[in-house]
Amino acid sequence: MAKIISFISRKGGTGKTTNAINLATALHRSGKRVILVETDTNYTLTTLRQMEKLKAETPDHAFEILGSNDNQVADELMRIKQSSNLDFIIVDSAGKTTDEGIKKLCLVSDAVVVPTSLTQNDLLVTYQTITDLAPARALNPKLKIMVLPNRIHSFTRMKTIHETLGNLDAILLDVMVPQKNVFVNFSTLSAEPEYEPVMNEMLKHV
Repeated sequence: MAKIISFISRKGGTGKTTNAINLATALHRSGKRVILVETDTNYTLTTLRQMEKLKAETPDHAFEILGSNDNQVADELMRIKQSSNLDFIIVDSAGKTTDEGIKKLCLVSDAVVVPTSLTQNDLLVTYQTITDLAPARALNPKLKIMVLPNRIHSFTRMKTIHETLGNLDAILLDVMVPQKNVFVNFSTLSAEPEYEPVMNEMLKHV
């Protein structure tokens, strides 16, 4: 049965969408059966897929991208999980997800990924997000909460990342997503090969 991996953060701009689509395309490239669900009502990825379809012929094997919303995504995820033959369902949650929305999404997820840079603002949001996830983890003890270092300067050492993020009550992924245009200028159709180590590190904990 499909594993549900949800990207959650208390604010926009932390890298949820970037990493959700990079993970989905990387999984798809590796031969996994994937679907991506986005709950931001702007439906960024759905729109990008439509634009890419206009520019080039969409491969028959392109994975599906669905739009949802905070209030109904948990129920929809369970229906998708039970009615389809998938390996992974990736969820790109909205930046302003409600407390109830976070709780419901966590209850149906196998893993939650919280992307964060090392800026003070992002760190504060990450601490708050992890705190907000605690009640859901109590109800879903199998839930894996992972922190993904994102938009990290290429000269930053992992030791520095561990010193900065190591005291969070979550799994700190032993990998970082650097500040590179190849990750930010993503495609919904083509995978970025450089993202494969990030994917592999996440899958160790799912």
